[in-house]
Amino acid sequence: MTKRLTEVAKKAGVSEATVSRVLNGRDGVSAATRTAVLTALDVLGYERPTKLRGERARLVGLVLPELQNPIFPALAEVVTGSLAQRGFTPALCARTIGGVSEMDYVEMLLDHQVSGVIFAGGSYALADARHDHYRRLTDRGLPVVLVNAGVDELGFPRVSTDDAVAVEQAYGHLRSLGHERIGMVLGPEGHVPSRRKLNAMIQAAGWADDEFVERSSFSMEGARVAATKLVERGVTGIICASDVLALGAIRAARRLGRAVPADVSVVGFDDSAFMTCTDPPLTTVRQPIETMGQAAVDLLVTQIEGAGVLHDELLFEPELVVRGSTAPAPAR
Repeated sequence: MTKRLTEVAKKAGVSEATVSRVLNGRDGVSAATRTAVLTALDVLGYERPTKLRGERARLVGLVLPELQNPIFPALAEVVTGSLAQRGFTPALCARTIGGVSEMDYVEMLLDHQVSGVIFAGGSYALADARHDHYRRLTDRGLPVVLVNAGVDELGFPRVSTDDAVAVEQAYGHLRSLGHERIGMVLGPEGHVPSRRKLNAMIQAAGWADDEFVERSSFSMEGARVAATKLVERGVTGIICASDVLALGAIRAARRLGRAVPADVSVVGFDDSAFMTCTDPPLTTVRQPIETMGQAAVDLLVTQIEGAGVLHDELLFEPELVVRGSTAPAPAR
């Protein structure tokens, strides 16, 4: 008990006597100090006293699929900073291969009486995945915001990049360079943002089939395999569903003896960190991560404060950033 009081007091920046008063439900403690103590208790993983468990902490979960793709740490930086400015403590939950699952993270966050959860790149974006753990959040009445296109029936507020505009920008750029055989490397079949990109491409290019579409996991090696098939079919321009996939496509072209961009042009999606430092620097469609992260926090805090839920999806326009991985189509 003494160790717990010491740790919580240090974390909250108050005296051990103040922590004791809060845990015992005594008067003489301000609301702000009380909140700080309870949040410190939650962050350190200690159980609240039974009489305090019904009160939610000012703790907000941010659940990410990974941290290797630079776009997710960038989003985490925006979201955690914005939450802290509003007096909330962010709890970062990043999944790893063979590690804690998204479902397990949800259980842990519920146990810690979080005030709300922001998800980015979770199984909500996969139409054929299990969604039971999201329904648990709905049943608890817990505020939730999803970043980038989830399945419609979940009913959570969403903050998304406009995938149709992204594809129109990428396709228009390649067409302006004279490319006619343009392919796509997308995420898995049930990945909702990838479906949106494909539908936009069908509209823009007038495709009648998916001859120039290959699916991949969101990994560089998976993209290399997918892009290899496209290049072997004579594609000279490739639009990818992420920057990581684009880097895999560049690797595929080079292993086939093609030069990028002289023989094959590649366009990414995200404009994540270091894309100016790749060889060649990557042409990509930039997601407005800072604006989207702020909007996600705004939506969540609005729910937490009981001001209602916006069920419409907020779409943010991306920006084409032209660098060195695209060039005029090779002469026939």
